[in-house]
Amino acid sequence: MTRYGTLHGIGVGPGDPDLITLKAVKILQNVDVVLAAASTKNEASLALSIARPHLRQGAQILRLDFPMTRDQAVLDQAWRDNARAVADILAQGKSAAFLTLGDPLTYSTFGYLLRTLNGLLAEIPVQVTPGITSYQAAAAHTGRVLVESGESLAVVSGVAGEAELERVLSSAQAAVILKAYKNMPVIRRVLARLGLSDAAVFVTRLGLEDEAVFHGLDAVPDRPSYFSLILVRRG
Repeated sequence: MTRYGTLHGIGVGPGDPDLITLKAVKILQNVDVVLAAASTKNEASLALSIARPHLRQGAQILRLDFPMTRDQAVLDQAWRDNARAVADILAQGKSAAFLTLGDPLTYSTFGYLLRTLNGLLAEIPVQVTPGITSYQAAAAHTGRVLVESGESLAVVSGVAGEAELERVLSSAQAAVILKAYKNMPVIRRVLARLGLSDAAVFVTRLGLEDEAVFHGLDAVPDRPSYFSLILVRRG
């Protein structure tokens, strides 16, 4: 009977290496293989650069390439290939840590990998270590209260359609718009209709050298960085 190694989903936080949890650091210093996902168009993995100060010397690192495409067949094949590569490691009894920006279970590639991997090896042991999300870090950086008392917080994807964005934002007392890089003109239009433009704080590339914060959306470019989000709170 094969004794599989443990797959760890590690949230490395939003960008600052000091925002990784102590538990994540302990795992990274003892795991056999570190798995770093990256675009096939980019040599670098931001999650790996964040985690690198916490890796033991000589740690084995395996890069997992993912194509930047909307072709579902190509994407599915990439997930299968990468899942097989991870399965081979675990089948050797080795432990592996899959690095994710922010939290492994919040808009993360880890969920896709885990789902695909479970189709190959349903019995693998899995441990998820949560990470600080980008919106928690953005709220701390800007001093913005996210919610309090009886308020509710909505977390919405900026990739959602205009009608869905308006539906969620019109009923939420406070909201976080993640993935704000793609549909900025649509997001700006919806917030203007709801009278929330001046209540919005746009944060981009938090924790990186070129981070920027905009109060209001007038000066925000239509095509901001991939690492962008918006905090909104009524009143």
